[in-house]
Amino acid sequence: MATTKRELPLKEATVFRNLLKNYELRQYKKGLKLAEGILKKFPDHGETMAMKGLFLNNLEKKEEGYEYVKKGLLKDLTSHICWHVYGLLYRADKNYEEAAKCYANALKFNKNDLNILRDFAILQTQMRHYDALVDTRTRLLESKPQNPPFWLGLAIAYQLVNEPQNGVKVLKTHDESNIPAASTNFEKSELLMYHNMLLEETGDFQSALDHLLEIESKVTDKRAWKEKHALYLVKLGKKEEAEKAYRLLISENPHNGGYINELLALKDKGKRERERVCVSESNTILSELFAQYPRSKAIEHLILHHAEGESFKVKVEASLQNGLRKGIPSLFAAMKKYYVDAEKKRVIEELVTGYSASLEKNGTFGSESTKEPPTALLWTLYYLAKHYDHHAQLDKALELINKAIAHTPTVVELYMTKGRILKHSGKPQEASDVMNEAREMDLQDRFINSKSAKYMLRAGKIEEAERVLGLFTRKDVNTIQDLTDMQCQWFMTEEGNAYLAKKDYGKALKRFHTLEKFYVDYFDDQFDFHTYCLRKLTLRSYVETLRWEDKLRAHPFYLKAAKGAVEAYLALADKPSESDEFDEANMTEADKKKARNKARKAALKAQQDQEAKKEKINIYKIAQIKEEATKQKHDKKPVDLDPEGEQYSNTKTPLEDALQFVKPLELLAPQNVEVHALGFEIYIRQQKYLLAIKSLTKMASIDKNTPRFKTDLDRFEAAVKAHKDLDPKIKQVIDLQLAEIKKA
Repeated sequence: MATTKRELPLKEATVFRNLLKNYELRQYKKGLKLAEGILKKFPDHGETMAMKGLFLNNLEKKEEGYEYVKKGLLKDLTSHICWHVYGLLYRADKNYEEAAKCYANALKFNKNDLNILRDFAILQTQMRHYDALVDTRTRLLESKPQNPPFWLGLAIAYQLVNEPQNGVKVLKTHDESNIPAASTNFEKSELLMYHNMLLEETGDFQSALDHLLEIESKVTDKRAWKEKHALYLVKLGKKEEAEKAYRLLISENPHNGGYINELLALKDKGKRERERVCVSESNTILSELFAQYPRSKAIEHLILHHAEGESFKVKVEASLQNGLRKGIPSLFAAMKKYYVDAEKKRVIEELVTGYSASLEKNGTFGSESTKEPPTALLWTLYYLAKHYDHHAQLDKALELINKAIAHTPTVVELYMTKGRILKHSGKPQEASDVMNEAREMDLQDRFINSKSAKYMLRAGKIEEAERVLGLFTRKDVNTIQDLTDMQCQWFMTEEGNAYLAKKDYGKALKRFHTLEKFYVDYFDDQFDFHTYCLRKLTLRSYVETLRWEDKLRAHPFYLKAAKGAVEAYLALADKPSESDEFDEANMTEADKKKARNKARKAALKAQQDQEAKKEKINIYKIAQIKEEATKQKHDKKPVDLDPEGEQYSNTKTPLEDALQFVKPLELLAPQNVEVHALGFEIYIRQQKYLLAIKSLTKMASIDKNTPRFKTDLDRFEAAVKAHKDLDPKIKQVIDLQLAEIKKA
C-alpha cells in the first residue's frame, strides 16, 4: 500500500482548508486553482488530488474527476476525506450502493465526522436502510445535541422502523432540553402536529387526544387539527362529541364526502341488526344536511346511494331532469356508480328512455311537465348513448349518438363519444377518424388534442399522432423529447403498445423503459428533501411522502408499461434462432444442402443489412456529436443516440430484463392477477418451476376463474412432464402445490 505524509506545511494546510470552504460555497473553479497550486508543491498529496477530482466532476469533467479521486485514494487509503469524496462522486451519479460503501469506509477512519455521518444518514434514508439509520442518527445526535434537526432526524428514524414510542421519547427529551427547533408560528405548529402524529401511531388515542387539546391554540393548520380531533373521538367511542366534530367539519366543507360518510358511520355502529332503521336514520340525516347545503353534490349523491324503492325513483328523477336540462356532459359518469344495484339501474334506464320518447313527442319530460329547451333532447340522447355503450349494446349506442349529432352537429362531446363507441366496437381506424373530426372542431383544446392522438396511436398512425401532439409541445425541441421532459406517461404506454402491435420491439421497449425511468426519477427526486424537510419542519408531509414513494410503482401506468415490456421481451425470447428455421428430419441430402445454402444466404444478407444500418447510425451519431461540440455551452439540447431502441432489441438476456419490470409489482401489487400471470410467463420459460407454481398459486388464491388460469395450469403440467431430469425433491414440492391448487 502506497503511503505518503498526509500533513501539509502551515501555509498549504490553510490553503487546503480554504479549498474545502470553496467546495461548500460551490466555488469550483476557484477551488480547482487552489488544489492545483498545492499539487505543484506536493504532487502526491492524496486528499488534495481527491478534492481536485471532486471539483473537476462538478465542472462537468466526470472521467477526469474519477481518475484524480482514484489516484488520491491510492495515495492515502486511510484518509476519511478521500473515501468521503469518492462517495460524493458515486452519490452524484445516483449509485447509492457504492456511495454507501465509501461512506462506511470513511467512518472507519473518522467515526464522528459530522459531515460524513449526515451524508450517510441521508443515503440510508434514500436506500430505506432504516435500522442502520437509527444508529447513524443516534451518533449524529450524540456528536452535536445542540443541533435541532438531529433530534428530529432520530425521531423520524424511529418512526420509520415502526417504533413511534421511541420517537415520542426523543421529542419529549428535546422539549426538556430547551433547544429551540422552530422559529415561526407555522414551524412550531408543524412540530407539535408531528408529535401528535407519533402519539397516534403508538395506538394510545387518549394520550393523542389530550395532547391535541393541549396544543390547540398553537396549531395553525386548523383543518388538520379538527380532522384529528374528530378521528380520536371516534376511536375512543365518544359518539356524541364525534358527531359534533364532524358536523363542524361538514359546515366548513359540505363537498367532502369523507366527512359525511364518517357521520353516517357513527349512526350505523351498533345497529347492524336493525338495518332498515339505520337506512331510515341515514336518509333523515342526509335530507337534513341537503336542506342546509343544497349545492353539495357529495350529499346529493349519498342521498341517491342510500335511497331505495320509490324514494330512489323520486330523488333520481330530480337529479336526472336537472342534469339533462342544464346539459351536464358528466351526468352519466355521476350516475353509473348506482348501476351496481340492478334495481336502480332499471329505474334510471326506464326514466331516461321515457324522457327521450316524451321529449321527441311533445318537448317535455312527462305528460304534466312544462316545455323543456331543445337541448334537453340532445343531452338525453347523449346520456342514452353512453348508457348503452357502458352495457356493450354498441349498435344501439351508435344509433343514438348519430341521432344526437344529427340534432346538433356542433357539439364536440358527441363526436368524442361516437369515437369511444367505435373503439369499443373494434373499429380503431374509424374511431380515430371521428376523434380527429372532434379535434378539428376545437383546435385550442389540449385535452381533445391528446385524446385524438391517443386514438391515432391505437389505430397505428404513429407519425400522425406525433404531428398532432406537436401542435401543443415546445417548438425548440422535437415532440418526443418534450413529452419525455414532461414525463407524459399515457403517451409512452400508448406509443409503446403501438410499436408493439407493429412488432417493432426496439422502439416499443424504448418507450416502456422511458416510462420506467420516470419512476426512477420520481424516487431520486426525494433526495434533497431528506435535509430540507428537517430544516423547514414539514415532517408530517415528509413521512407521508416517503411512504407514498415506497408504493409508487403500484400505479396503473407502471403496470401497463410492465405488461407491454414483458410482452416485447417474451417475443424476443421466443424468436427462433437461425438453426431452428428449418427441420432436416424429413429431407433428402439434396434438400438439406439447398436449405442450408438458403439459410446461409439469408443470414449473410441479414448481417449485411444490420451492418449497413449500424454504419448509418454511427455516421448519424458522429455528426450529432460534432454538431453538439460546436454549439454554445448553454445550448444543451439532448440528442437521442439510439432512436431505434437497439440496445433493448439486441439484448442477450430478454427474460432477465423482463423480470426487472415484474419484481417491484410482485411486492406492491400482490392482489393483481395480471402481475402473477406476467411472472409465470417469465419463470416457465426460464424453467424455474418452483417460482412458476408460486405464481399459479397466487393466481388461484386471487381468482381461480380467470380465463387464462386453466390454460397456464395445463401449460405448466405439460412443461413439468416434459422435463425428464427434474430434481425429485422439486417434483415432490410441485405435486403438493398442484394438489393444493386443484383442491381449493
